[in-house]
Amino acid sequence: MQTIPIINLSPAREGDEGARRDVARQIDGACCETGFFAIEGHGVPANTVGNLHRAGHDFFSLPLAGKQAAVHPAGMNRGYHQLGGETLANANDHNAPPDLKEFFHVGPVRTTDAAYFTSEEGRRHFSPNIWPAGSTALKGAAITYYEAMSELIIVLMRLAALGLDMDEHYFDDKIDRSIGAMRLNYYPRQTERPRKGQLRASAHTDYGGFTILSGEDTAGGLQVRGREGHWIDVKATRDVFVVNIGDLLMRWTNDRWLSNLHRVINPKDGDSGGGRLSIAFFSQPNYDTLIECLPPLSPAKYSPVLSGDYRDLKYKKTGLTSATKSPLSE
Repeated sequence: MQTIPIINLSPAREGDEGARRDVARQIDGACCETGFFAIEGHGVPANTVGNLHRAGHDFFSLPLAGKQAAVHPAGMNRGYHQLGGETLANANDHNAPPDLKEFFHVGPVRTTDAAYFTSEEGRRHFSPNIWPAGSTALKGAAITYYEAMSELIIVLMRLAALGLDMDEHYFDDKIDRSIGAMRLNYYPRQTERPRKGQLRASAHTDYGGFTILSGEDTAGGLQVRGREGHWIDVKATRDVFVVNIGDLLMRWTNDRWLSNLHRVINPKDGDSGGGRLSIAFFSQPNYDTLIECLPPLSPAKYSPVLSGDYRDLKYKKTGLTSATKSPLSE
């Protein structure tokens, strides 16, 4: 395989059950093969995507002091994280130099006063978002985009259920109070030669369910590892999203689906170009969802684990935390 398949979701969104099952079979095939596919016909408005890309570029063009004003004081997975502050390969127990990226992290944007959100456990996963002072552009664009991705995840999880020969709505009550997160990853222009083995994003797998990526077709982009161990270039654009599965979904499917290594490489010498922005939405089931082998895929290879506990373990390996006792955001 030299590329990942592009799957049109329009028939599933607009057609009958037969059309949905056909798209579901395509998703199942891609998830079994490489764990990656691209989607078009997803229904997310182009201006929803474009507005966040523009707001993201504006934010990352600020002086460092302006960006640091949006750093979370407890160092958790909200707000701005500066260049070199993370090594994604560490989550897979691989040592590598710090990644050549900075990022802005957004958590769930809608909560209520229900105990699920306000309990001690809830506050660990639904902590306040941090927004840049003096501008509402990033906040408004991020909230709109986050909500659009949340709706798209419902579509994808229903197709996932069909692809796994399960009831279409099996996952509905397991993702309706999701602890998902979104990152605006910014890879600045490289003016110095990277250290040996240093990449924009070191080889890693994602932690949770589906990841939805809106990228930019610029130098130094995404690669996914093929079955034979070679690296496949993945063309990422703003409007044709790249989707992959994370470790938790691989575990949930009892390894039927592959959570695959991927990385973001450096531009070639002499082709540093400008900065590159990608927006990654990481779906994660409700924190109290028990992740255990899905009924059609037994016998189980793994012990059951709670969604929230599993993500906390992954975060600790990369230096992030979701623990907080701060009041909820609006």
